[in-house]
Amino acid sequence: MTTLLLTVYVLMWPVIVAAVLFFIARGFFRDVSESKKAGRPII
Repeated sequence: MTTLLLTVYVLMWPVIVAAVLFFIARGFFRDVSESKKAGRPII
């Protein structure tokens, strides 16, 4: 049982990191799209 819990603990971190990266990238590309529509630079 300890091995199973350790495996789940180790494997959940890449899933959490991937989810956070997805939401950050989605927000960034949404901002890029809105700035292009408005005709202003992203920075």
